[in-house]
Amino acid sequence: MSMAQALPDDGVMRAADGTPLKVALARAERRERLKALGLVAPLFAFIVLSFVVPIIVMLYNSVYDPDVAQTLPRTVEALSTWDGKELPSEDVYAALAADMKEASNQQVALVGKRLNYEMSGIRSKVINTGRKVKQLEQGPYKDALIGMDKIWGNPETWSTIKRSSSDWTPFYILSMLDLRQSPDGGIEAIPADRAIYKDILVRTLGISLLVTVMTLILGYPVAYLLATSPQKTAAILMIFVLLPFWTSLLVRTTAWMILMQDGGVFTQLLNVTGITWLLNLLGAVEGEPQLFKTRFSTIVAMTHIQLPFTLLPIYSVMKTISPNYMRAAKSLGGTPFYCFLRVYMPQTIPGVAAGCLLTFILCLGYYITPALVGGPTDQMISGFIERAINSENNWGKASALGVILLIATLILYYVYNKLIGIDRMKLG
Repeated sequence: MSMAQALPDDGVMRAADGTPLKVALARAERRERLKALGLVAPLFAFIVLSFVVPIIVMLYNSVYDPDVAQTLPRTVEALSTWDGKELPSEDVYAALAADMKEASNQQVALVGKRLNYEMSGIRSKVINTGRKVKQLEQGPYKDALIGMDKIWGNPETWSTIKRSSSDWTPFYILSMLDLRQSPDGGIEAIPADRAIYKDILVRTLGISLLVTVMTLILGYPVAYLLATSPQKTAAILMIFVLLPFWTSLLVRTTAWMILMQDGGVFTQLLNVTGITWLLNLLGAVEGEPQLFKTRFSTIVAMTHIQLPFTLLPIYSVMKTISPNYMRAAKSLGGTPFYCFLRVYMPQTIPGVAAGCLLTFILCLGYYITPALVGGPTDQMISGFIERAINSENNWGKASALGVILLIATLILYYVYNKLIGIDRMKLG
């Protein structure tokens, strides 16, 4: 019996079991789609759990801070009508006393910790007030609270509480951009002596860009050599390129610590070659140059680690470029340099774009290498995120830094994509 047959009564093609052929094909396609979905489902679930969910949690923590609103509900409600010019009325002080009496010591400590982010040194005063206020049996509470600590006679304290009274706050994001909310609810820059996070972001982007450029300068000629060398020679050279992958990033960074330390191999090499004498003669340094804990050592170590990530995509594209293009260009009278610049190099742009983008994004998240071989002025955003989590226990700050780094990366990728058009290039 044939697989499909035409029935004369209705003229519909049917499968061997009598099902209309169109329905049978739809069922077969549906089964194939379900099989394909089953194959990709584990990978999709892994990506969602390990990548998408943490990003959502990070975004959530960067704007959600309910400590003040949940611990001081009466105070928040009483402050809603306060104009922010003079000290609040007795009702606000009474509400604060009532909230602190009901709150536990841990809750009061969390309020003090949150307010301390905006007013340095207020945390211990809030905790002490929370302990003393439980002994108050009746008002007037305004004079009593101001007598306990002068911070309750400062309108800025109440302005800070009012700004922190919502479950959702822009405080962390603004702080990581060196901005803050003014008493009237506007946005203003913080004093210059306290503005550090913009410099950290610029430093992170600058170091990442410099490392990317260095890996491109060093990796492009090596990739060309690998792509144009005989197979046997290229295989040996490739082993040296991949050799750093045989050791962990921590081991490689520790090795650079030993090489860069004062009196180490690099310092002795500079002395033997006369470079130290020349630098002293020019007045660039006095005595032996200090390499360890400097921007120089950070750049060198990161370049060494990231070099294969830039080189390999370039090499994979170069291997697909036929040598006949260069021969044809030379046969038409072009010089070797001109042929390389106008014929060969444009074909390698997809590999250059992919390698540089990969290296740049990886460099943005560096923490171990700058922490071990870099100085205090060489620390990148990842180091401050680690400090906010482990030392300060400030998840809002850490999440805000992560969000800013994510947004900056997406913006740079968008600009990069518009300028170079990597999504329109065919790699390989």
